[in-house]
Amino acid sequence: MTEDAITAASRRVQEGLRSGYLAYDVLLDLVIVLDDHGISTPATREFLESDPADLHRVAEAVLRETSFTSPFELEPGWWRTLEEALAVVERDARATGVTGTLRLNVPDWDPHGYARVEFRGAYQGNSMAPSTGSDRVWALLAVADAAQEVIMEMIWRAWPVCPEHDRGLWVALLDEAVVWRCTYGGAHTVAAVGELPPG
Repeated sequence: MTEDAITAASRRVQEGLRSGYLAYDVLLDLVIVLDDHGISTPATREFLESDPADLHRVAEAVLRETSFTSPFELEPGWWRTLEEALAVVERDARATGVTGTLRLNVPDWDPHGYARVEFRGAYQGNSMAPSTGSDRVWALLAVADAAQEVIMEMIWRAWPVCPEHDRGLWVALLDEAVVWRCTYGGAHTVAAVGELPPG
């Protein structure tokens, strides 16, 4: 058995939880696969040592304790949230004269199935795992950071830059807003992400 067997069994459990009907055998299959790989957690032991009354609670605990990340096809709302964040960041790219398409993609080579920002056929920076939430602030922060890294890698210069100091900006979370900040001459906010002035 391979790591793929754990992922496949975990996905079946997640699908059962999402549908509202999780069969006992589906969770049993996952626990057996985990045990075959020498993985034991409090929730897998609870499942094996007793007949849990709340199968859904135990299944959620098994997935959490084994750090299972739900794939994007099971979390379409999160993918949409990331795409909306990318559209906001793309406004800054266009305002500052950066040309080339920014895309959200899951590269074939990523064994976890995480999303990355693609620019001019390249990927750099952080990946973004599927999430059961739709935290727009976190999504914008993560996408802006990933887009900044790949854009700078491909254009070979800092992006975006402070119009006052001609220094690279950093994406930051400030009072629940995602902003571009300059650290030169005392830290100051240049603009909210998505609102950089043309230049």
